[in-house]
Amino acid sequence: MPVLEGRHQLSEMVATHVREAIMIGELRAPDYIRTEHLAAELGISATPVREALMILHSEGAVRWEPRRGFRVLPLTARDVADLFDVQAYIAGELAARAAEALDDAEIERLGLLQARLEEAARAHDAEQVDRLNHEFHRTINRSSGSSRMTSLLSLTVHYVPLGFFGTVEGWAEASAHDHSAVLTALRTRDPAAARQAMTAHIRNVGRLLIDHLTTQNALPSPNASPTSPAPHPTTTT
Repeated sequence: MPVLEGRHQLSEMVATHVREAIMIGELRAPDYIRTEHLAAELGISATPVREALMILHSEGAVRWEPRRGFRVLPLTARDVADLFDVQAYIAGELAARAAEALDDAEIERLGLLQARLEEAARAHDAEQVDRLNHEFHRTINRSSGSSRMTSLLSLTVHYVPLGFFGTVEGWAEASAHDHSAVLTALRTRDPAAARQAMTAHIRNVGRLLIDHLTTQNALPSPNASPTSPAPHPTTTT
């Protein structure tokens, strides 16, 4: 059983890696993902890579094509906006509940985290901003007392390319700026304001990702045909 669990965890890690690469535009439709090459790149066997790609196939991120392999499916601006809209709704509700549940010590701790985050943003330390941002949101989500809803939020976060935090222009600055309104709402114990501030923050982050992908020409044109991608040379999986 430990071996199976370890392999499952590895395949989930690979799925996260590929998911993020697609969301950031490093892997794009209609390219094929070459299983053996990805396994060599990650320094692992091909089995967990294939398992990860099957997970992504079930999610609609890639498509298995017999005798060809796994092809990346198009990612649209609407796909990204939908993802962040769902995340914004859940995160906003958790923030509203946290506004009534956080005690003074926890709010003080959030204030200290935010001060350090803003300092890291000024120093252009994206890795530190990412770590502090994660801790800021995790504290709010856990304090809401809504474990089921927090689990649902975690499912949406799987699609957010957090491993590429520093490459999306404006993300670090958004965390430093947008959290201020969230923190103010929490300090005043205002659930409606906390919901609104958190929802606006998450949607802002989503817009920044869409802007990044658009700049990278990683999103299809709004006028592009929704038909199947053009033929691509067969690759070995």
